[in-house]
Amino acid sequence: MITLSRLQHPLPSGRKNSLLQWQIFGASAFLVSIPVFVQAPLVRLYPEISLLSTIVWLAVSLILIFSQKTQVWGDLLLGFTGSWLAGSIYWGWMRWEPIWHLPVESIGLPFAVWCLHKSWGKVGSYFYLGSLFGTAITDLYFYLTGLMPYWRQVMRAEPELAMPIFQSAIGQIETSWGIVSAVV
Repeated sequence: MITLSRLQHPLPSGRKNSLLQWQIFGASAFLVSIPVFVQAPLVRLYPEISLLSTIVWLAVSLILIFSQKTQVWGDLLLGFTGSWLAGSIYWGWMRWEPIWHLPVESIGLPFAVWCLHKSWGKVGSYFYLGSLFGTAITDLYFYLTGLMPYWRQVMRAEPELAMPIFQSAIGQIETSWGIVSAVV
């Protein structure tokens, strides 16, 4: 019988499980890149499809969670699903306003915290929280270096007109303050 209790201790320690831990790490790194290379173009052209595909991600993650052999993978995919949902909402309909980026990306935060409080779904919750932390650091950097106006301009510009805006933004971060902020 398959139970959800295994999600309380999804990655037991020990030498034989170190391969699984590295596989989870590799899969996590891959899943972090999917929104950049797949979701970004999809959501710009077809935000509704990106949003509705969240249902597919959720269904696949639940199917995997309820199989003992794939439970940890479903757990990871559930965390990814939260990030995908938030990204679909923000980048689909609010991308031109950077001030809303972090609040919208935080949509899954209560669920992740609740899961961790219940000692359930740790892999997915930590994946989501790690993604959110990366978003927070990136947004903070954009704020500290004065890149927010460029963000707004790029999001409103036609793709063929974005290059001069990017070049101006690069000039903004090639200052001593931009470099120090990146190092810190």
